[in-house]
Amino acid sequence: MASSDFDGIILGMGNPLLDVSAVVDQEFLDKYEIKLNNAILAEDKHLPMYDEMSKKFSVEYIAGGSTQNSIKVAQWMLQIPGATSFMGSIGKDKYGEAMKKDATAAGVNVHYYEDESIATGTCGVCVMGGERSLIANLSAANCYKVEHLKKPENWALVEKAKFYYIAGFFLTVSPESIQLVREHAAANNKVFTMNLSAPFICEFFKDVQEKCIPYMDYVFGNETEARTFSRVHGWETDDVEQIAIKISQLPKATGTYKRTTVITQGADPVVVAEDGKVKKYPVILLPKEKLVDTNGAGDAFVGGFLAQLVHGKTIEECVRAGCYASNVVIQRSGCTYPEKPAFN
Repeated sequence: MASSDFDGIILGMGNPLLDVSAVVDQEFLDKYEIKLNNAILAEDKHLPMYDEMSKKFSVEYIAGGSTQNSIKVAQWMLQIPGATSFMGSIGKDKYGEAMKKDATAAGVNVHYYEDESIATGTCGVCVMGGERSLIANLSAANCYKVEHLKKPENWALVEKAKFYYIAGFFLTVSPESIQLVREHAAANNKVFTMNLSAPFICEFFKDVQEKCIPYMDYVFGNETEARTFSRVHGWETDDVEQIAIKISQLPKATGTYKRTTVITQGADPVVVAEDGKVKKYPVILLPKEKLVDTNGAGDAFVGGFLAQLVHGKTIEECVRAGCYASNVVIQRSGCTYPEKPAFN
């Protein structure tokens, strides 16, 4: 394929958030009732936490948001300018400007909806012992409107793309937008992919998630999310391999592609289910002292995976690229990476 064939080939939609990241202590986690290796939406009790983090700990501000992370990593792995596009909602403020600058510098074609009345969303990233917990204060990210997607210059990105990736987090914001994109993908034999994203999505947004499942050609998630999905659906199994098979066998809206389920398990092998069979792929093991934080590990995995998928590579190669990208990201703070990938 010529590089022009990759123009806007991947489109992501999600919640662009500025990560407010710090290594914290147990006392702080207890005070705000935060569990490691989890992701939640901020409640009122969490709102003072962002200020307290910046006063008490050494804080880094990193452009983030699950889908945007994955799209940036896919862009980095592809090394073809403009191969990826992203839509979501930010505020008209300095954080929003910083995010736009960061994503554009990464080579992503961003079409943000900009809300004048509300601040750019932030995500508290609490790190302890290399594990992370995410507390998202969506703010402007929560204000994405389907009208923005329908504008000709934005819908053109949907038309141009051949692969779509939307994290489950966006289900809480604009299910109407997701519906338009998934129906376009199905009608045009394009590849539609989503992520389970967090236990709370599987549990409390089950109905909107279920409407999307028939359209999903690839379902990503981690072991905790998969087990929550199983429990919520009354499957009575905690076996990740069985759950992955069951997800892959849920009904499909079209027969163009079979569904593939890809479940990461931290340092344990990646579980891939398709055609009623499971394959397991080992990850690149990292000595504990090299682990900085797991923030963005799952996002980076998806980015690496998608970058090979658009090249028509095998599942094995897609997983290998995903493992490479997440291995790079967990050795750095947040979802960041060196200038060029060393993946061959």
